[in-house]
Amino acid sequence: MAEQGVLVFGEVKDGKLIGTAREAVALGLNLVKSIGGQVSAVVIGKNTEANAKVLVESGAQKVYTFENAELGDYQPDAYLQVLQHAVQTINPKVIVMGQSDTGKDLAPKLAFRLHASLTMDSTEVVADGGKIRVTKPVYGGNALGVYESSAPCHVVTIRAKAYEALEQQAGRQGAIEKLNAALDPSKIKVRVTQVKKQESTGIRLEDAAVVVSGGRGLGGPEPFKKLEELAKSLGGAVGASRAVCDAGWMPHSMQVGLTGKTVTPNLYIAVAISGASQHMAGCSASKNIVAINKDKDSNIFKESRFGVVGNWEEILPAFIDMVKELRGS
Repeated sequence: MAEQGVLVFGEVKDGKLIGTAREAVALGLNLVKSIGGQVSAVVIGKNTEANAKVLVESGAQKVYTFENAELGDYQPDAYLQVLQHAVQTINPKVIVMGQSDTGKDLAPKLAFRLHASLTMDSTEVVADGGKIRVTKPVYGGNALGVYESSAPCHVVTIRAKAYEALEQQAGRQGAIEKLNAALDPSKIKVRVTQVKKQESTGIRLEDAAVVVSGGRGLGGPEPFKKLEELAKSLGGAVGASRAVCDAGWMPHSMQVGLTGKTVTPNLYIAVAISGASQHMAGCSASKNIVAINKDKDSNIFKESRFGVVGNWEEILPAFIDMVKELRGS
């Protein structure tokens, strides 16, 4: 039980590792400089060898695989059993996973089973004098909370792009080993029997370097065609506020905010969005926020690096034309 170090959950979606899995490895490499041990990872599902290799090339020193075709999609109780077995094998000081839909469900369950401390949606994790100190957004993204844990084990989920993944290098050395975990069917109370995936084209909202979001001030679904045009010109993705999705103008898969998706792009363009705390919780970590709103007193301008006061109907077409001109398209 002396191994310690960091254990990363290598989450797989649609057969490929999510970006946060590689970012978690980068965090792990920083942590083991202080807490000792190595960065291990676990990959569950099918075609695990290929994804394990990606983690090794991204810096993981050891990757455990649990190959089971029935676990290609997230199965809560089964995944929990596998991770518990991995924890018994590795005895990690810190367990890291992404703040994804899976991570948000799995991390609290795992922490409860392990009697471990837990911090969700973290943007910074450091080891300091035997304690783990975690920073995360609080109060709808309007402030940062700092938490310290001296527990023997700490489970943490990290926000996408909070850490930069190491560039993959084919020459990196690391061990890949099968995890001999026996699943107990009697403990599997919940099974995913069907997954209905919403069709989407282009870049995933969470992965986009540029996000163009629209709010209720657009007046209906039709103006989103203009947002899509701008996003395409910038190589980005389109998002929406909760009010837009609740009105049925856009699917909830596009919702950015506290009850939607959290995005951290280099550029976030908010069109006709007021800037309520619920929405800002999902985009406040963006490197640059640009706001277009006719209300000069709108809260969005307090959160933005750049702002344009005026009607989107006049500003957006001119903006699109300028982007196309600059890009020569």
